[in-house]
Amino acid sequence: MTLLNAPTYDAGRERRKTGLVIGGIALILIAAVVGVGGYLTGHGWFYTNLPAEHKVDKFFQALEAKDYNQAYALWMSDPDWQKHPQKYDYTLQRFTEDWTTASPVGPIKSHHVDISKTDGTGTFGTGIIVAVRVNGDHKLFMWYEKKDRTLTYPAPHELGYN
Repeated sequence: MTLLNAPTYDAGRERRKTGLVIGGIALILIAAVVGVGGYLTGHGWFYTNLPAEHKVDKFFQALEAKDYNQAYALWMSDPDWQKHPQKYDYTLQRFTEDWTTASPVGPIKSHHVDISKTDGTGTFGTGIIVAVRVNGDHKLFMWYEKKDRTLTYPAPHELGYN
């Protein structure tokens, strides 16, 4: 092929190429905004901590409703715990006492999940610390274990935030 017999100009092909370039750039920008936005708002890179936050929120909703069986099931990550209660050393009775009369904030009347942060060893951490504001202004830090999805209180350390 020489310059004198070059292929004819295909406007449709050029539009597709331009669209692919613009679409690729837009996709990269959207991914960057979502990834960094999740981190900056306190919900983990790409909002990956939202499932843990949702579970902690459901846990505190059950405590507010005084549904301690459901709260215990979420705590142990075992919806069928009543079929094998002997499996757990931490009994429902002790759990109920810990979250009512022995609770550092008293019975749970209101809550708001504030932020979360991945923590622990390894590239992606072994768990997530979820900060919850309970009964107005009391901060509690819950630990969500990634491998078995159980909850623990208190978390290994507290998060600094307002």
